Amino acid sequence: MNIPNILTVSRLALAILMMALLSLGYPFTKTLALLVFIIAGITDYLDGHLARTRYGITAFGRLMDPLTDKVLVCAAFVAFVELKLVPAWIVVIIISREFLVTGLRLLAASRGEVLQAGRWGKHKTVWQIVAISALLLGLAVRHDLLRAASATVQENYDFAFHWIALGVSIAVAAVTLASGWMYFMEHRELIQHNR
Repeated sequence: MNIPNILTVSRLALAILMMALLSLGYPFTKTLALLVFIIAGITDYLDGHLARTRYGITAFGRLMDPLTDKVLVCAAFVAFVELKLVPAWIVVIIISREFLVTGLRLLAASRGEVLQAGRWGKHKTVWQIVAISALLLGLAVRHDLLRAASATVQENYDFAFHWIALGVSIAVAAVTLASGWMYFMEHRELIQHNR
């Protein structure tokens, strides 16, 4: 367990902490959840950078890095469903895509092949991170900065934020579906070969 791998595994703990903070109703827990997500993003950058430049890329890192990223993203979206911020069907699309792609990678691994993340997958990840950051920021503003605002200000913010969150979520679901489709099309020979 070198430093990059420790940073990778730390994202599992950060995902749990973020979900716990989002479920609490105390002041500034939403802001802390945003901070935890940012820290998790920094660890994602650092573990990859350190693995490539100093410690070397390990089999553990190749397996766990994308998995911990998926856990973090899925944890955030599941928490958003609990907060009634994102519809459950959108989260089902996101989680299903991740399971299916992971299954395809396991299928490739059984044949001694390693499937790297494609261009569409990277776009999907960027969209998901931007969406989660925006929704966490919106929650932090609503529950921490506007805590003492008038009822009218809070109601207007809730109305606008609801529709913004829905629009962002649908956009992420569309990109997630498209990236999954493209990934399977690029590697369809794996499925055809294993019929």
